[in-house]
Amino acid sequence: MTVDVNDIAAAARRLAGKAVMTPLLESPLLNDRLGCRVLIKAECLQRTGSFKFRGAYNRISQFDREERSRGVVAYSSGNHAQGVAAAARLVGTKAVIVVPKDIPDIKRRNTEAWGAELAFYDRDADDRVAVAQAIADERGAVIVPPFDDARVIAGQGTIGLEILDQGKAQDAVPDAVLIPCGGGGLTAGIATAIKGSAADCRVFTVEPAGYDDTRRSFAAGERVFNDLGPGHKTTFCDALTAEAPGKLTFPINAGLVDGALVLDDDTVCTGVYAAFAEFKLVLEPSGAIALAALISGALGPAFDVAGKTVAVVASGGNVDPATFTDTLRRAAADTRAD
Repeated sequence: MTVDVNDIAAAARRLAGKAVMTPLLESPLLNDRLGCRVLIKAECLQRTGSFKFRGAYNRISQFDREERSRGVVAYSSGNHAQGVAAAARLVGTKAVIVVPKDIPDIKRRNTEAWGAELAFYDRDADDRVAVAQAIADERGAVIVPPFDDARVIAGQGTIGLEILDQGKAQDAVPDAVLIPCGGGGLTAGIATAIKGSAADCRVFTVEPAGYDDTRRSFAAGERVFNDLGPGHKTTFCDALTAEAPGKLTFPINAGLVDGALVLDDDTVCTGVYAAFAEFKLVLEPSGAIALAALISGALGPAFDVAGKTVAVVASGGNVDPATFTDTLRRAAADTRAD
């Protein structure tokens, strides 16, 4: 099943009045500092604090009466969990979410607050997809995956439509778009929307070090998996730790994405700090990684930003206070050292 601009436009109609049309923010001082025009799509201000509500609602709102009676099962590191829980509540169905035992507390509490039942798994020992499938089989529920679903992808793609429409209203046509990337659903949706109307706009993914499966898959020409066994490299970008690109998302992104960037956690801290200092936004590390790629100059070798307009997706803001303050301290220490 493929996704096209018509699917994304239909998703936008379903989401009207349900999802927030998040602002496209600009800081003249940051523009001056970087020598380009920077537009921040603040999905941290979306319902449930991340872009995930868009895809979840677009999928679940299309349940028929029988499917709604069965309920939904999802698996997530936390943001898709909240999106599914909120969407299920809005359409009047039950949700069970399979989440890691080490899920950030703010994501756990918010998911429960939306009325979802949680089932926990061990990242190092369990297959979360298998756990979710077992629950779905037992209860007869419908699984809504976090990224590898055409209707989920179409929902995420509404961000791309909004970037183009809001940019036009601000007399800004993006020359490039930077997107945080885990399983690739957000990228697939946005890239489809952007390339459908602005074919010359460059699209770049940004992944955390140790979880660069999309970059390595592009290089290999096929899906490559991360090594997530015991002792694997960890990252505080917990929302970007998919095992591999999706079976559906990979071919879409392989045909539309112009480049893939990889950042370590220390560099990601600069994005969290810049979002707070320049835009007064609270971002989780996963949500700040694309901004960090621009701030740090990591995009430079692939794309000269001088005089260009760059749209950056700030994908989520569900961060525990301790993690947020520690990240700001790390970034501030690096700034003083420079």
